Amino acid sequence: MLGQIRKSLVVLFSISLLLLTSCTKTAPSRYQGVQQDTSKKGSTSVVSQSLKGGQFNSFFPAEQDGYKRVYTQEKKGFAEAKLSKDGKDLAMMAISDTLNMPTAKAKFSGSTTKIAGYPAAEQGTTTTAILVGDRYQVKILSRSPSFTAKDRSTWLEKFNLTQLAKLVKKT
Repeated sequence: MLGQIRKSLVVLFSISLLLLTSCTKTAPSRYQGVQQDTSKKGSTSVVSQSLKGGQFNSFFPAEQDGYKRVYTQEKKGFAEAKLSKDGKDLAMMAISDTLNMPTAKAKFSGSTTKIAGYPAAEQGTTTTAILVGDRYQVKILSRSPSFTAKDRSTWLEKFNLTQLAKLVKKT
């Protein structure tokens, strides 16, 4: 009889544990965050006017003073590169076409801060972005605590922003 009760308790405990763990929410991955941002109301699929990601590469800062730039992602309307020095990842740099996500421009409305003459916005404590030609968002995300907001601002100014702004007039 005691053995039967133990077996019943083990089965009951196992079922309870299974139910509890299957119903808990897991933290979203960084990819789910992007998915949520790009599927919010007001976002669109990639518009035909967007350039191929590789076409943005010429606007990224050149490698200099021991800093390395490695392109990590290119897709229509978006390009991203990693910035590192001495083998340490410091930041992610990106250019994106806001025609694909019009809600991205909202953070720049009313901005009183400018970097290289373009409206700027801080996103949390690790991201700085500017809006070039009211169309292209240029963003730097710190990946190291040593890469500060001042560093992000300095590196945003190293992009070829003049040519990127001219690109707006061509498209």
